[in-house]
Amino acid sequence: MRAWPPAPLTEAELEGALRPFGAATMLPATAYTSGEVLAWERRHLFAGTWSCLGRADELLPGGVTQRAVTVGDVPVLLTPEGAFANTCRHRGHELLAEGCTSARDLVVCPYHAWAYRLDGTMRAAPGSAIRGLGLPALPLTVWHGWAFVNATGDAPPFAGHAGALTALVGPYAPERLTLAARHEYDVRANWKVIVENYHECYHCPLIHPELCAVSPPSSGDNYELPGAWVGGSMDLREHAETMSLDGRSGGAFIPGAERRRVHYFGLLPDLLISLHPDYVMTHRLRPLAPGRTGIECSWYVPAGVTDAGYAVEFWDRTNRQDWAACASVQRGLASPHFRPGPFTPGEDAVHRWVRTVALAYRGEPPVSGA
Repeated sequence: MRAWPPAPLTEAELEGALRPFGAATMLPATAYTSGEVLAWERRHLFAGTWSCLGRADELLPGGVTQRAVTVGDVPVLLTPEGAFANTCRHRGHELLAEGCTSARDLVVCPYHAWAYRLDGTMRAAPGSAIRGLGLPALPLTVWHGWAFVNATGDAPPFAGHAGALTALVGPYAPERLTLAARHEYDVRANWKVIVENYHECYHCPLIHPELCAVSPPSSGDNYELPGAWVGGSMDLREHAETMSLDGRSGGAFIPGAERRRVHYFGLLPDLLISLHPDYVMTHRLRPLAPGRTGIECSWYVPAGVTDAGYAVEFWDRTNRQDWAACASVQRGLASPHFRPGPFTPGEDAVHRWVRTVALAYRGEPPVSGA
């Protein structure tokens, strides 16, 4: 893996975030408000590591042979044969427009009709004898049912990126669960603000009364294990079977799942995974602007469960409470009076996340064991 160039932040701006826990402070406001920083993140943290594309079985549904996505700032083409650069070898035109799909058995550039097979090899260049200019293949993997791609093609293997998280998620077998519901949110906050909020419950007593009714906000612990992720667990209260408004499950428990804990994991850069006794919830993040993030929230349940409304209602309410808080933080970050604040004793997971990002800004990519 090639070294990353540093982000447009000075060493002095990052110094506080790189201190040990107990002495460290948050990232500078520029990390959350600068278009230049976001451009760097799109190329390196998103395209340059392993971004989640969503559930593998949803990317190419029946009859679809091509899908165009943008990963960070890199156009990517998905086919049944894998992931490829969505860039024609002639003049660089996108082979398929971002967000579009096709059912054709050839990938044909709409600019000059250069054609490629679904395995990326070149088929023809009309009016020319040019041959052999295939599309660069990109690393693609399926992990617990989710597809991940490295759009720059030079990240270390995904196994090291996920690290110990693979074994922690394994008992829930999310690849065998069924999508029950999905909500799309447009949040007026930087993507990192959302991740940082997700990894602490210091705020829960003030804005999440429903959550505190089923889980003590000071419960649980955070893990320090290998991989480019952060996370830990929280306990359920004695009366609660799961996280719902009344603490009861309206579904079925996942075989092998812990019955008295909920786990929260953030896999860098864009997937938040919440493991419950009877459902798995994910938040997939898409940075749209320095102060705006698109979030795809999905709920997965065991086969046979027909109504996950009890989980959706609980978390949609909790999500909206969080989004309002995150939007307020974003407005505060734009204030001339903002200065990076310290971490409280329970915010060790947030510190680990912030330090990981700060090291990346210095040109040190997240690696196995970091």
